[in-house]
Amino acid sequence: MEHGVDLAALAGWMDSQGLGSGPLTDVTSLSGGTQNILLRFNRDGRAYVLRRPPLHLRGNSNKTMQREARMLAALADSDVPHPRFIAACADDSVLGAFFYLMQPIEGFNATTGLPPYHAGSEAVRRRMGFSMVEAVAKLGALDYRALGLEDFGKVDNYLERQVDRWRSQLESYREHAGWPGPECLPGVDRVAAWLAANVPPVFEPGIIHGDYHLANVMFRNDSPEMAAIVDWELTTIGDPLLDLGWMMATWSETETPRPDDIAVQPWTGFPTIPELVEHYGKHSRRDLTHIKWYGVLACYKLALIIEGTHARACAGKAPKETGDKLHAHAVSLLARALRWIDGE
Repeated sequence: MEHGVDLAALAGWMDSQGLGSGPLTDVTSLSGGTQNILLRFNRDGRAYVLRRPPLHLRGNSNKTMQREARMLAALADSDVPHPRFIAACADDSVLGAFFYLMQPIEGFNATTGLPPYHAGSEAVRRRMGFSMVEAVAKLGALDYRALGLEDFGKVDNYLERQVDRWRSQLESYREHAGWPGPECLPGVDRVAAWLAANVPPVFEPGIIHGDYHLANVMFRNDSPEMAAIVDWELTTIGDPLLDLGWMMATWSETETPRPDDIAVQPWTGFPTIPELVEHYGKHSRRDLTHIKWYGVLACYKLALIIEGTHARACAGKAPKETGDKLHAHAVSLLARALRWIDGE
């Protein structure tokens, strides 16, 4: 066993799939930023990464992992930088859950530290930001129907459903005793009302990553270019401009990032949010007339998601320090949304 994975069972399954022979060597646990299990290993001269849900499965763990694998398989021949899919196993008698194998990514996550080459050049860091924009523009440009993903998401009234969907999520937190309610989030009603009143009239459905920010991408070790978009747990079919909005919501607005920004050090050199949007426009035919709406929606959605931890902390179901920190971040996100609504 290695981190809950039966290596003998895995090797036996790989034998049945014609994926090399002999023992699994150099088995290493990788940090993936989630509770999912990631193992890198070698077999018969080839390197692999295994990804499976946590040992204590949640209700949708297997389904989520299946969707990830299906998306990565669909992206195989595209120019979107992503982990290359190898094989998947739906038989949970092998390892106790759905799992899949992919090729390792040769690169680094910028939020864990920059190598000297990237840390030493503002021009390199500027290109990193633009490379990230280009990657998600490529994703949004794919024809999901041609990739066999027509049933991968519900596109009817996708934008219209967003505000009520996430407001319902917020209301559900009332079940946690001690949570003061939506009133503890200044401006949340105003942001919701503005979003509901300004829904873009039309959109072109496409693939979205669903959680697109600096912590979920990897860059090449030898250049500013992207190596891969990772952590595809929330991928679906929707409006790809929401991925750009997610970048806007999580990107530092100043040269000195706030503690809750998803940023790296040093930050000087990275493009500004308006520059990111302008660059996306150069690499996509999508209409950016209403891009502020997508940025505000991303702030709203992310704020309401992370407020859930604060609600659980109020009920003693999560660490108070974590709950307080995420609540402060939620308040900050709504303040950012209100600034954008007011034209700042």
